[in-house]
Amino acid sequence: MDYVKAFLIGGLLCAVIQILLDRTKLMPGRVMVLLVCSGAVLGFCNIYEPFLEFAKSGASVPLLGFGNVLWQGVKEAVDKHGFIGIFMGGFKASAVGISAALIFGYLASFIFEPKMKK
Repeated sequence: MDYVKAFLIGGLLCAVIQILLDRTKLMPGRVMVLLVCSGAVLGFCNIYEPFLEFAKSGASVPLLGFGNVLWQGVKEAVDKHGFIGIFMGGFKASAVGISAALIFGYLASFIFEPKMKK
């Protein structure tokens, strides 16, 4: 049942975002920033954790999850290092995900021929 719930919640999030992209004049980059910021704000308000418990990976995989990871990293670093943790916490918490995205994106560019849109 967890797989079905994750699929439905993740699919619902993707559908809402697709509607935003299709029905508004928001550019994809702005929608992605909106998602990351929303995940961080939901984490700050302690809303994201109960949502994550309910939706499982349907909530943790999209960019909402990335925003929450950034928030958690900043929160832990501020508790440990003080003010300077604001600048270092998000990078430490998300380094593995960012590195993987860069490496696999680079490898995919060898397999497929990337082209600029006209």
